Amino acid sequence: MIRLSKRMSKHLRHSPESAGLTLDPAGWVDLDTFVRALRTTHDDVLEVVAGNDKQRFTIEDGRIRANQGHTVEVELDLPVAEPPAVLYHGTIAKFLPDILNEGLRPMFRHDVHLSATVDTAVRVGARRGKPVILEVAAHKMRADGHEFRVSANNVWLTQAVPPPYLKVWHR
Repeated sequence: MIRLSKRMSKHLRHSPESAGLTLDPAGWVDLDTFVRALRTTHDDVLEVVAGNDKQRFTIEDGRIRANQGHTVEVELDLPVAEPPAVLYHGTIAKFLPDILNEGLRPMFRHDVHLSATVDTAVRVGARRGKPVILEVAAHKMRADGHEFRVSANNVWLTQAVPPPYLKVWHR
């Protein structure tokens, strides 16, 4: 199922055209069309969606989409939300000097992804090596006019996090 989950992410977030798919402006595609394009079954797709620990996908009204992380142009129509006082971002040490100098930037994605818990940030950072956790002063950012949105799988999104709002988190 991991292999299918990665294929689903690829085609719903990064290159739908490589599977012959066209996402609507909000990132949705017909579920039947998606299943045929990936040459899989409805049951397998449903199993990936239900079992994905990161809850990357949503199925609604016979359609499927990725909840966030797109590199293709989509408008997720997520409402502005009031963030908790602090959010977290997992990274690794080699990126830390640039992040502390330039802030967090979305890179190839539409937004910077932040976590509500340290544990989630640790898991995210650990995908690339030994994680370093950054604490984001989200409440102060919001008070200063920065907008936050939260995806269906509780990933907090913002356009960027300038350096003054960041500090390295220590237990």
